[in-house]
Amino acid sequence: MARPIWHGAINFGLVTVPVDLYSATEDHTISFRQFERGTSDRIRYKRVNERTGAEVAYADIVKGAEVGGGEYVIIEPEELDHIAPGRSRTIDISSFVSVEEIDPIHFQKTYWLAPSKEEYSKAYSLLLQAMRKTNRAGVATFVMRGKEYLTAIRASDDDLLVLTTMLFVEDLRDPAKEIKSLPEITPARGKELDMAINLIDSMTDQWNPDDYHDTYTQRVEQLIEDKKDGRDIVAEEAPQSPTKVIDLFEALSKSVESRKKRTTPTPNPTEDDLTSLTKSDLDKRARELDIKGRSKMTRDELHQAITAASTKTQAAS
Repeated sequence: MARPIWHGAINFGLVTVPVDLYSATEDHTISFRQFERGTSDRIRYKRVNERTGAEVAYADIVKGAEVGGGEYVIIEPEELDHIAPGRSRTIDISSFVSVEEIDPIHFQKTYWLAPSKEEYSKAYSLLLQAMRKTNRAGVATFVMRGKEYLTAIRASDDDLLVLTTMLFVEDLRDPAKEIKSLPEITPARGKELDMAINLIDSMTDQWNPDDYHDTYTQRVEQLIEDKKDGRDIVAEEAPQSPTKVIDLFEALSKSVESRKKRTTPTPNPTEDDLTSLTKSDLDKRARELDIKGRSKMTRDELHQAITAASTKTQAAS
């Protein structure tokens, strides 16, 4: 059971709802240690004085802000504490906006908000239902761990209020200043535009987050498993070459035709077919068969589930 990472209250007009904040996401990236090639010796980092080479204790490290000419202003940790926003215990909703109005470029990290005690559920439920009915997000600020956050609070489909931290406008870069040469938008030719629209229409589907997984991490897991068991490493296909302008319409046409072929049912796989597939390929096959819980399955479990689903399909036909 996860512990709340922040305790406080939502202020909604004159209504105050005590809440607890829980992290709604986690990082599942595979962590690697560093070793010297050809040895089993770990690589470790130390905090050292660049002049003396001596290691420095963490308690003796202060921060420095460069002010030009190689000069620094030294800042003590307690000095930052004195000027930072206080330990806020309120999430102050200042306004409500339409969810669609918020550009996703502002979004950072998502958290769950839950009533801190059962006795506060009525006020919590009222706010959640009102936000859901109006399809509005509450724009608010609050302080956590010595930093002020701009946030959007909305009602989720799980009957929970969801808080998403957002970037302030000064955190966003100007593309005209960051990109060497902004693209020149040329008018699209009629047939090419129609074909591109057809391709988009053929690829349009209902949003289902269960259809999308971190396939790169799956490949890394497969690489580790293959190396552990002494199997040959199979390289992935090289990325496609850029489409030439003269071939654009042909490429679009082939893409539309390819999408049509993908809608036709694939034959049931044989045991040999499945054995030769990677975990990523098995996951794709499981998705086609609408196998539930596939994202948490091991390679062997995917293999068994696909075989069982294929056998069931064959029996039904």
